[in-house]
Amino acid sequence: MPVSPSPRAPRARLSRPRALAALVGVPVLLFALITWQVVADGPLVGVDERLSRTLVHPDRFSELLADLGNVQVALPVLALALAYAAWRGLAAGLDRWWLPPLAGALAMALVPAVVAPLKEWTDRPGTPAVPPAVGYYPSGHTATAVVGYGAATLLVLGLLRSPAVRRALVVLCALLVLGASYGLVRRGYHWPLDVLASWCLGAVLLAGVRLVVRRTPPGVSRSTRRSSSGTPSSRTGPS
Repeated sequence: MPVSPSPRAPRARLSRPRALAALVGVPVLLFALITWQVVADGPLVGVDERLSRTLVHPDRFSELLADLGNVQVALPVLALALAYAAWRGLAAGLDRWWLPPLAGALAMALVPAVVAPLKEWTDRPGTPAVPPAVGYYPSGHTATAVVGYGAATLLVLGLLRSPAVRRALVVLCALLVLGASYGLVRRGYHWPLDVLASWCLGAVLLAGVRLVVRRTPPGVSRSTRRSSSGTPSSRTGPS
């Protein structure tokens, strides 16, 4: 007699998409609010400018921290993670070993494609600490740091077995992003809202990378799936 499926099963299947929707929806809404305030010169911009005047203190240390958001720094880190993830996927014999590295590379490629038009549209002037110019919103350096270090962490995290090393990697990623963000504001390269908006953009792009990585488990190879389904692997033989 067939057994009817448990009524709780559909809820379990829906929980993850709902969590992902919340993970993406909150940054999108926050980014829309900030952008509206910047374009309309709303009250949030006044708070932002007062906060910037309090935080800005250009020095060599803040400039070095801001450099963590340079493409020349973040991109090589991501490139190493892309190569490592591709190599591990090939070594494990994964069918879609190329998907996680492709997702990480695509997320980084989308940073200038999204940020550049927004800079031109919002036309926000810079802080008094930089030469007069426009196009500072959102912060391209912050988005580069968030996506570069964040995607690298997501690609490598599932390949590490030690919980301590995994936690250390997450902490290092957070320190690099926060360091770059602090340096950009402290040096006066960007307003705080420029940085916050790029956090939101980066969170959305990293959600896509995370989804691809989760759908491509590093421990499931072609030979493993054939053996588990009853089809003997080409390597099957006497032990």
